[in-house]
Amino acid sequence: MTRNSPLVKRISIVVGAVVLTAIVSMATTLGVSRSIEGNATAINIAGSLRMGAYELLARSAADPTEDQSTTFMAGLEAYQERMAHPDFNRAIPDADDHPLAKQHQRMEALWLEELRPALIANAPNSTRVTEELITVTERYVTEVDKLVSMLEHRTEARVDLLHLIQIISLVFSILIIFGLFLDIKKRVLRPLSKLMDIAVAVGEQDFSHKANLKGSDELSQLGAAFDQMTSELALSYRELKEEAMTKTRELEKSHAALELLHSSSRSLFANHDLCSGAIPMLQDLEQLLGIGPIRLFLHDKNSAEPVQAITTSTKERPFYCKDHHCDACLVTPEVFDELPSEGNDGRRLLLPIRTPGQLLGTLEVWYPASKGLSQTARRLLETLSDQLATAIFLERQITEEQQLTLAEERTVIARELHDSLAQSLSYLKMQVARLRRLDITGEHEKVHHDILEELSTGLNSAYRQLRELLTTFRLKLDTPDLATALRQTAQEFSERLGNDVKLDYRLPPQTLSPNEEIHTLQIVREGLANAVKHSEASEILVQVLFESPRVQVRILDNGKGLPAGNQPAQHYGLIIMQDRARTLGGKVNVLNRDTGGVEVALSFVPKSRHLITSEAAGG
Repeated sequence: MTRNSPLVKRISIVVGAVVLTAIVSMATTLGVSRSIEGNATAINIAGSLRMGAYELLARSAADPTEDQSTTFMAGLEAYQERMAHPDFNRAIPDADDHPLAKQHQRMEALWLEELRPALIANAPNSTRVTEELITVTERYVTEVDKLVSMLEHRTEARVDLLHLIQIISLVFSILIIFGLFLDIKKRVLRPLSKLMDIAVAVGEQDFSHKANLKGSDELSQLGAAFDQMTSELALSYRELKEEAMTKTRELEKSHAALELLHSSSRSLFANHDLCSGAIPMLQDLEQLLGIGPIRLFLHDKNSAEPVQAITTSTKERPFYCKDHHCDACLVTPEVFDELPSEGNDGRRLLLPIRTPGQLLGTLEVWYPASKGLSQTARRLLETLSDQLATAIFLERQITEEQQLTLAEERTVIARELHDSLAQSLSYLKMQVARLRRLDITGEHEKVHHDILEELSTGLNSAYRQLRELLTTFRLKLDTPDLATALRQTAQEFSERLGNDVKLDYRLPPQTLSPNEEIHTLQIVREGLANAVKHSEASEILVQVLFESPRVQVRILDNGKGLPAGNQPAQHYGLIIMQDRARTLGGKVNVLNRDTGGVEVALSFVPKSRHLITSEAAGG
């Protein structure tokens, strides 16, 4: 219990008041009762003094015998002793100015000065009572009556005072008890009732009840504590409820995201295309988690910067877009401006796309700075990065295995062609050479010569095509990438031309598959070979450009151009280039330039939908 306790103080004051009232009442009652103690005896003695006075008067008139005289004197002494009785004298106040004391003094004075001497004087001399003695006796009895009357009035006054004190004490006690009841009702019962209501309401998860108790006593302080407790409980309950709802929403999001990841992983692994397999999944994940945009960068050993592979939102079609009928990643400028970026309130999370011992790329996730990124969303994105890493790694491995299988098949085909068809063509060429050496004259000489020329031309063309096929089947891109191979090719033909062959290469990394790079390289080599051999050019420029979605390859020279502005008929080199272009899904045009010289133009859309190559897998 604290030292400053108003409730205890009030109870103590009330109890003290009740105790004080009881003490005062008992003390005054005791005092009054003690003050009237002996009054009854005094009244009785005073009353007997009246009768005694008349008895003495009667005895004084009796026969004056010795016995009567003795009896009279004994009665007189007894009367004198009765007047001196302690209880009688105790009833007389000690103060001389008190009316009762004065009356007692007058009575005693009348007795001592008049009546007693008169009785003594009358007793032995006469047998009759004189008029004077009767008068004195009556006067004395009157004074005694006054004294008795005063004693009675005084006793009654003391009894009335005692009654008044008891009534006052009773009333005061009743008032104190009534006040205590009202105070307890107001200060204790009502606050306790409110506190009980609050306790019951809190048990029913209702924190709106308030005690609102005024004052500084314990229950008021307890009520204030209850009010503060309910406020804090309401806040805590609301926060816990909001947190539970948030956790529930996060779990629902996690469940939906896991379902999304599960359903999308199959298409990601089966589709062999990051754009069509990953972008719908990432866009659904963005909408689910309230994040975005998301970008995927792949690491390439031939590029100083990571190469963007996919993005979920862009205003312009990405350079790597292979399907211009797909608008999955394209958004309106208004929507794009609302997305987080480096210039506004966005924050960026970078997650590595890695397998054990190999870093394949980076997943860049933007999210609003005001909302942040929950741990659940972070774990989901980490799971996504693991899935992407597995998909990219498996796709690279599959692509590498396919290329290895294709290379082995081409090697087998090349060996079979070399061992069968090439030897047969060589044999036929030797037979044609033998026929040329025969001396045939006569009318069939010209026909024979024409047939040999046609056979020789046909065999040379077939042998050249076979050699190109063998070169195609055996060719591998030994350089790190197409750009390096083209630079080496330009240097090679610069030495053959005697002048620099310029190269303008502006193709984004990982735009072409290895097979497309090989065919592109062979077309460039064939075009350079024709330019060096036939054009008599002093300047040659090779351009490899990306004009989305097409790849444009041009070999430009300043030579003499094509005769009559047309391609030479049945030129096997051009036929091979056209065959390669058709393999790429494009076409080759050979035209004279307006400024002089020839332009060999290759244009095609890369067929490879995926961006994961075996060359990148080695990086």
